[in-house]
Amino acid sequence: MARPIPLLLLALPLTAPGLADVRCAAIFGDQMVLQRQTEVAVWGWGEVGEPVTVRGSWNAEGRSTVTGKDGRWQVRIPTPAAGGPHTLTVTGRNELVFEDVLIGEVWLASGQSNMEWPLRASADPEREIAAARHPRLRTFDVAHAIAMEPKEDVEGHWTPVTPESAAGFSAVAYYFGRELQAELDVPVGLIGSNWGGTRAEAWTSRAGLADFAEFTPQFEQIDRALAAGNADSQDELRRQWWRKLEAADAGQREQWMAPELDDGAWKEATLPGRFSDFGFGDFDGCMWYRRTVVVPADWTGRELVLELGPIDDMDLTYFNGRPVAATRVEGRWQAPRRYAIPAQAVRPGESNAIAVCCVDTGGAGAIGLGAQMRLCPSDMEEGGVELAGTWRARPGLAIGDLGHFPARSWFNQHTVTALHNGMIAPIVPFGIRGVIWYQGESNRAQAVQYRRLFPSLIRDWRRCWGQELSFYFVQLAPFHYRGDTGQLAALREAQAMTLELPATGMAVTMDIGDVKDIHPRNKMDVGKRLARWALAQDYGQDVVTSGPRYRSMTVAGASVHLRFDCAEGLHAAEGGPRCFTVAGADRVFHPAQARLDGEALLVRSEAVPDPVAVRYCWGTTDEGTLFNGAGLPASSFRTDTWPLE
Repeated sequence: MARPIPLLLLALPLTAPGLADVRCAAIFGDQMVLQRQTEVAVWGWGEVGEPVTVRGSWNAEGRSTVTGKDGRWQVRIPTPAAGGPHTLTVTGRNELVFEDVLIGEVWLASGQSNMEWPLRASADPEREIAAARHPRLRTFDVAHAIAMEPKEDVEGHWTPVTPESAAGFSAVAYYFGRELQAELDVPVGLIGSNWGGTRAEAWTSRAGLADFAEFTPQFEQIDRALAAGNADSQDELRRQWWRKLEAADAGQREQWMAPELDDGAWKEATLPGRFSDFGFGDFDGCMWYRRTVVVPADWTGRELVLELGPIDDMDLTYFNGRPVAATRVEGRWQAPRRYAIPAQAVRPGESNAIAVCCVDTGGAGAIGLGAQMRLCPSDMEEGGVELAGTWRARPGLAIGDLGHFPARSWFNQHTVTALHNGMIAPIVPFGIRGVIWYQGESNRAQAVQYRRLFPSLIRDWRRCWGQELSFYFVQLAPFHYRGDTGQLAALREAQAMTLELPATGMAVTMDIGDVKDIHPRNKMDVGKRLARWALAQDYGQDVVTSGPRYRSMTVAGASVHLRFDCAEGLHAAEGGPRCFTVAGADRVFHPAQARLDGEALLVRSEAVPDPVAVRYCWGTTDEGTLFNGAGLPASSFRTDTWPLE
């Protein structure tokens, strides 16, 4: 954190009442990256009427202002070419000095779970994490937060990329940033503000949703809560829920976390795993896990770290019968748990008992999936005591005994503006070049609405920042959604239509998905494809950004001739072009055959003698088979404009 330096101001007595130290928003800190060659905003709070000066070590003059009636201040200072390290100094009645500040390129990475998905749960994690040593690539991970009105600040801190810090950060953002740094040879800063399972309207401000009458009931409910002064009532309801849990399992909890407990009658469980893997089915409630480990004697007097991987949804964790950590907020089911164990709680050279109460509020509960589970000293990057393997498990209190967790109420991370207010507004207008975005799964059933909603979000963020931010997004990959009758393809179409906005780009993932997993593990290619757009459109490099894009069709007898843009080197995957369907005037689609014709395609179906329309990869599990010479896939597309159900 910044080094505070008190100043003795002779004009004021040291005992003057009501004085407050000047402070900065949390987005400013040691080891941060500032956007190069622009005027970046720096802001914070102090006493009303307090003079504040901000200067960088690259510019001794600095810029000054006076705090307003609300105590907030903001200045804009010019930044130099890429480089550093520098210092940034903020002077009011006290002085803050931010050190090891780099100047370079800054990007915001946002969206839902596929953007939040960490490096440790992606493809080849051990090798990739071990190689994640990039001191000039730095990250800021915004903590989950919701709010009915725009919050002032966020929680988070800047950190250089190391194996330890990269493991839990967005894999897509990491690979995007790594690619930019390799190509540009400048410092890169990545701000991660994402939350799994969330909807686009939650990330949009009230002004950005002004034209959406369908959201009026939600806004009216928010207004009533604000008027009644109970905007924070959900926090109290959650506290009451946890107090109810603690009262309901009084005695049981103390027994099950005790190091001397004989858990031989508990069921054997191999972790990582889901509750259902051990015969507990779709149990919702408190699932207990226990294991004893021998701590090496030479770890005496050292603080340890307990890594448990992600826990769905929440947890209470104990070490030798002592509560050491808890995650009591719903929505962090993807966040790997990394808990500090104080040295005095450890018994070196002896068996130590770990007990974890996993609290699942709905759906499939799980612990440790896709991540390393281990116990080690806090300064140990590799090795330690491996915790994957045999544990003991048994169910405790069921949700039916407690009632649903209050986060399932009307105001949560899915509600209009909740995430914009909690996780975007507080970092505006921090200097950034642009945004990378991976979201849409949660809006899949509202594809027609998404045609308006997604562009509105982009325009809204650009309005908030006061600049035409570059905005590059990921098109959804194939996945077996049960009951899908074209909604996934329609959502992809809505995403593609957003390319009509300037300074946008779309990374197509038709070839790198996993039809059995909504979270495909190949995040490297996703990050690299997003980086292509930035390198071409923001940094002037001559790189191909898109796969083949459907342009036009003509009909000759029973055949349809399709033409494409970005089709140089057009070719098909092994087995030839597949996943095409053709329809006649009856609008009934039939499987079709396709063959390459230079940089075009001929498509026909024996069942359709008079074709009218063609669709490609319109099925939910259809995977891309059409590529250009750069190896980039074509998006799913349709030639018709018939209304979608």
